[in-house]
Amino acid sequence: MVSWHRLARRADVALRDQLSRIARRAGWTPTVLVNPGYGSGGRVRVLARVLLAPSVLHPEERRAVPGWQRFLTLESPHEEVTVEIAGQQHRVRSDDDGLLDVTLDVQVPDVGAVPVTVTAGDRSSSAPVHLASPDAARGVVCDIDDTVLVTGITTPLRAAWRTFVQPMDDRQAVPGMAELLRVLIGGAPHVPVVYVSNGPWNLAGPLTRFLERAGFPAGALLLTDWGPTSDRWFRDGRAHKRGTLQRLATDLPGVRWTLVGDTGEHDPALYEEFARARPDRVRAVLLRDVSSSGIRVERFGDVPVVYAPDGAELAAALPATD
Repeated sequence: MVSWHRLARRADVALRDQLSRIARRAGWTPTVLVNPGYGSGGRVRVLARVLLAPSVLHPEERRAVPGWQRFLTLESPHEEVTVEIAGQQHRVRSDDDGLLDVTLDVQVPDVGAVPVTVTAGDRSSSAPVHLASPDAARGVVCDIDDTVLVTGITTPLRAAWRTFVQPMDDRQAVPGMAELLRVLIGGAPHVPVVYVSNGPWNLAGPLTRFLERAGFPAGALLLTDWGPTSDRWFRDGRAHKRGTLQRLATDLPGVRWTLVGDTGEHDPALYEEFARARPDRVRAVLLRDVSSSGIRVERFGDVPVVYAPDGAELAAALPATD
């Protein structure tokens, strides 16, 4: 028996394929939106979306459109593209949803932000890959909604307005969080910073510019793809964050992470799960408490956990770690 989820997925793919045929006949061609990735030790993770767009307009030029219009894109699955980094080229293909998520073996002489360019046909786009020091011993994983960006997830209508209607230039940063992250990466060169959210890749560009404007440290951005799958109406947000933590533990094996999040959704449970399973990979857990004004300190097994209402108070209560 075919499930409703599977039928929805088939309908979604069929509609996209039909629209793609119409768009190509109208002269639309493949183009790419590249998102900040990460890497270390000769391996880099490249993240991008391959879209169909009019030849006279690159999707990156649509900066002023509200959030809901960013979902009006036409992804191009199985599109062959060229990835160039440090003068080395690799031919790869986008996946079933037009997303590109590949790990490449690349000899890169530098650390820090290294540009990667992805080309589809005669159209290119670039973004940095943030390369950690090979001997990096600590890093930061940071949630976005209600951790660095005021969203109000606990009030869904307000959160929807802010996400889909309010211009990103009008969005507010959570007080003190940019300063907290700068403290966490201070004192060592090229500490990896990874921003994780259950938000869709459609909002990657505005989120990257928001983080830069608000003074947050530069880092990789790991979002997810919305829409039906063969077994769900929408992607599983918990699975996305759980898988992200597990993959970071594999990709950057020498790093012990400070996990930064909030109490509005699932961060406490997911961070506790990871900290108890891999205490050797977690230095501390810092949680912005969205419902309390006090500071409290607990432990997930051997890992210290701090709850506080904003970044300044979290910074003031940072536990001593090795």
